[in-house]
Amino acid sequence: MNNRENKYDHMILRAEDKAINWYPGHMARAKRKLMEQLSRVDVVVELCDARIPRASRNPELNELVGHKKRLLVLNKADLANESETRVWLAHYRAQGIDCMSFDSAKGRAKDVISRIEKAASEAVAKMAARGVKKTVRVMIVGVPNVGKSTFTNKVNGSSIAKTGDRPGVTRNNQWVRITPYLELLDTPGLLWPKLDDQSDARALAFVGTINDQVMDQQMLAVRLLEYLMEHEKAAAVQRFKIKNPELRDVALLEEVCRCRGWLLPGGVMDTDRGSAVILDEFRAGKLGRITLQRAPKKQEEKAPAAPAQES
Repeated sequence: MNNRENKYDHMILRAEDKAINWYPGHMARAKRKLMEQLSRVDVVVELCDARIPRASRNPELNELVGHKKRLLVLNKADLANESETRVWLAHYRAQGIDCMSFDSAKGRAKDVISRIEKAASEAVAKMAARGVKKTVRVMIVGVPNVGKSTFTNKVNGSSIAKTGDRPGVTRNNQWVRITPYLELLDTPGLLWPKLDDQSDARALAFVGTINDQVMDQQMLAVRLLEYLMEHEKAAAVQRFKIKNPELRDVALLEEVCRCRGWLLPGGVMDTDRGSAVILDEFRAGKLGRITLQRAPKKQEEKAPAAPAQES
């Protein structure tokens, strides 16, 4: 990573006080509440963002969830590249992970319920052998702004859980009864204490997992524009009416402001407004279905570990 990239990453995440901004106090409380409820649930449904399946999975969940039955849902699949989502699903299934994609706009509740029932079938059968009709309890987990509450409402068929387009809307556990024998627990978004991978950090910031108020929004928009110009050039040029696609850095942001007419009196570029709109339009899928992270190739998955270095 060159000096310019390192400088921008620090501006985006404010690395000098990352511990405060990345893992605020309510995350520790959310983790405690999650652990308190785990003994009560039969299945854990982990949501990740289909646009960034790797970055949006909390690495602490494996240890926290333990041997509970788990279903991984690549949520917001309607915003991600469909073929890339299929590759990610194949990647996770090859690891023995039960997974599915879900369209946050048009997804069908019965598809999710049937997968939950399959995951809980063993526990249900054990109780049935005792003559008891078991109520299956399911915990919904994931990072902030991954769509847990919207997902819960979609499965329920009505708006019970609080939703919002920013991280941190859900601050408390919310039990939702779906059927007489199925209950879902919507939990607050859970981050982990330290994030070392800057590419994952940017991906999380691009989709809105990290609160915009703790970052330099203009530099975040610049980095997103640069990514789009490298990987989704046609979509970016068309959406933002870019006339000079060779520009980079702040000059690219100013070009977008100029071409979209985001100007202040005197012809000054309104980069604050431009940054906010660029991020909002990307997150809303107005540039099309875009996946920011590619699944590992098979040869990468099977590559042997490097031999230990002799001292």
